[in-house]
Amino acid sequence: MPPLRYPPKPRPGDRVAVVSPSAGLPGLFPQVYELGLRRLREEYGLEPVEYPTTRVMGADPRDRARDLTDAFADPTITAVLATIGGDDQITVTPHLDDDVLRANPKPYFGYSDNTNLLNHLHRLGIVSYHGGSVLVHLGRPGALHPMTADSLRAALFDSDWYDLAPASEWGDEPADWNDPDCLVAAPVMFSGAGWRWQGPATVVTGRTWGGNLEVLQWLLAADRVAPVEALRGSVLLIETSEELPPAVEVYRMLRSLGERGLLAGLPAALVGRAKAWNFDRRLTPDEKAGYARDQRAAVTRAFAEYAPDAVLVFDVDFGHTDPQLIVPYGGEVRVDAVDRRVSVRY
Repeated sequence: MPPLRYPPKPRPGDRVAVVSPSAGLPGLFPQVYELGLRRLREEYGLEPVEYPTTRVMGADPRDRARDLTDAFADPTITAVLATIGGDDQITVTPHLDDDVLRANPKPYFGYSDNTNLLNHLHRLGIVSYHGGSVLVHLGRPGALHPMTADSLRAALFDSDWYDLAPASEWGDEPADWNDPDCLVAAPVMFSGAGWRWQGPATVVTGRTWGGNLEVLQWLLAADRVAPVEALRGSVLLIETSEELPPAVEVYRMLRSLGERGLLAGLPAALVGRAKAWNFDRRLTPDEKAGYARDQRAAVTRAFAEYAPDAVLVFDVDFGHTDPQLIVPYGGEVRVDAVDRRVSVRY
């Protein structure tokens, strides 16, 4: 792997690409999408540029890859934002023109299925950004969450260190985009209880790698993960999706990483707050608490077996819950288990 480098940052007034490398959901939910675009303009002063497959469901992976390549190649585009995730971006990345991406590094923002592209850019030596969604976060009902808005602004425009913080309130029950009034009321939120720390009282610095755990499992099966030696010393990012994988599967996925040797060299892991509600699994508050508790136990078990000296920080808001903090992917992070602080360099 080449050395990781941060791409140049956009400035207010710049043009930024808006793409759908996974699912073209803007075509199904234009009212949510247009709200996200309007906030890009009004809140951040950026001019979104839409690409041909952005609103197309089921677009050919080669066409989606061409949009991504074109966005990186265009000298007037200074950042690239994904509209949302999906489940088949793994079919898109093989069609990218890596020479173009290497020659034109740009900040890329996405999460969930975008773990495919974040990992791909990481292997090309380009720092990207885990988080940000034109639909989910910029199109949030009511208003942008202040923590999301501040973190995204810093990640877009700044290059300094940024302290992540526990959310005082959080949510995982999104609005139903099929409801024409879905954008009126702010989402239901719950009181936050802070982060949960495990492991030695030490300070860890490193470069991040990881992402959505289910997608990482696919990448392992497709042999698209960097060699163990290249990832040794990384701080692992892991979070799970709205599919609510059971705790036993979370353990098994991490066990696979462990058997490959990927956990043994990791000094720390940031574990995203577990999303524990979806439209087809409407868990009660007690059931949600139990699901999150079981998932934390599964992660703890895997690390006890493969990386017992790692620092673990649970319930960090960088995954499928609200708010969402932006974390550089391949960028620098400091995990201070003495003062219980987590800082990232954007």
